[in-house]
Amino acid sequence: MHRLRCTARRGAPDEHFTLVSHGTRTLARVSTPDFADLLEANDRYRAGFALEGFDGVARAGVAMITCMDSRIEPLEMIGLTTGDAKIIRTPGGRVTPDALVGCVLGVHLLGVTRILVVPHTRCAMASGEDADVVARIAEETGEDLSDMTLGASTDQRARLIEDVDLLRTHPHVGERATVGGFLYDVDSGALEQLF
Repeated sequence: MHRLRCTARRGAPDEHFTLVSHGTRTLARVSTPDFADLLEANDRYRAGFALEGFDGVARAGVAMITCMDSRIEPLEMIGLTTGDAKIIRTPGGRVTPDALVGCVLGVHLLGVTRILVVPHTRCAMASGEDADVVARIAEETGEDLSDMTLGASTDQRARLIEDVDLLRTHPHVGERATVGGFLYDVDSGALEQLF
């Protein structure tokens, strides 16, 4: 990786960038005030940081695939804490190709013996099919996402059955971990095992 330290002004008055080159790709490393509040919060977090030395193994042997929804607190909902579980977030809590890779690595390298697949109530990804979500985005933002597969479906249970079955029958996961399908209620905090 080569750094081209040509810090210069670009765009907003407080915005600076440094070009960073890696192979044939060059990317501008941008520093803007847009993230200042988060970086300040990280300074406070670091001051009390006490999690050094973790090895990355899921101490409770748990992995959870759940939605990216900010109403979900995966560790807290099942009584675990930092270091106990691998948390994989996807839109709708679906087992996407990347989530599947996470599960494979989890069972082979990170101590995972139980996998929970956890979609939730009132999920935007269950409010319609892909075409409906694409139409909503186009209406609200003007962007055309029709070239993307989003994974939206009004039949959450059918998708959950597919995802649980995928993991249970997968040659690199199924015989190494117990897989369960659950539904989390964002209004009550209840977690119900369905499969």
